[in-house]
Amino acid sequence: MNILLCGSSGFIGHNITKALIAAGHRVIPTRSPASRGDDDQAIAVDFSRDTNPAVWLARLKGVDAVVNAVGVLRDTRQRPIQVVHAEVPKALYTACAQAGVRRVIHVSALGIEGSDTAYAQTKLAADRHLLGLTEQGQLDGVVLRPSIVFGAQGDSSKLFMGLAQLPALLLPQAMIKARIQPVAVGDLALAIARLLSEARTLTGVLPCVGPTPLSMADFIGSLRQQLGKSKALVMPLPGFMTTLSARIGDQIPAMPFCTETLSLLDQDNVAPAEAFTEVLGRRPIGHQDLVTTSWH
Repeated sequence: MNILLCGSSGFIGHNITKALIAAGHRVIPTRSPASRGDDDQAIAVDFSRDTNPAVWLARLKGVDAVVNAVGVLRDTRQRPIQVVHAEVPKALYTACAQAGVRRVIHVSALGIEGSDTAYAQTKLAADRHLLGLTEQGQLDGVVLRPSIVFGAQGDSSKLFMGLAQLPALLLPQAMIKARIQPVAVGDLALAIARLLSEARTLTGVLPCVGPTPLSMADFIGSLRQQLGKSKALVMPLPGFMTTLSARIGDQIPAMPFCTETLSLLDQDNVAPAEAFTEVLGRRPIGHQDLVTTSWH
């Protein structure tokens, strides 16, 4: 299959590319209009501007399926989150319906339902548009909702691995209490390859999660154990300091936390793993094995 992969240069997109090529597919990567890569096949797209379905129609010629792995965590002038997460994907999926490119896979996020953050609401807008076109019979769309994706070069993974190096941790209450189900980036990529290769066409929402829920603090502890280190001392960050650090993070993009991320952390990010296991054809990699399988 010829697969248009939006977000091919990102952490998740890079791993999807490897999995699709290994499965025998031809990947058509994307790039920003300002960048010049070595791949002459890359299509220039602008996820901060391409909100007209007509713009996408020419790009879909000869394409059998589309995978969208584009995402941003924060709203910026260069990459407005409403446009990147909602308006451009909606235009792309409408164009797919018009062009007859039925198979569309959209990488969303777990835990966005019930959240009023801009991140969650914009992700949901694209999810619902794709699912609506699928329910109408115009597309065979599937929305992937992974928990925290772990792997080398992932920004959140680097943060967790950095925290795992510390003998003492001062963490927001949300990170101590909220549960997650980290998923190996290789498992997420493999699931996409299998969804595009199987004769059976799965549609709808697919949670992509590891086999076992655990708190973020326990996850950091697991990473620390895998690194051969003793148990760290974990202390709760006082509420006023958590709020202050989040507000500072709102102004400094390099900070790991901001008001939006703190709000997203303040709830469980878990789901049953049975459907994901069925797609993979095996048990997902567990949190206790992520360093050896996904970090190098």
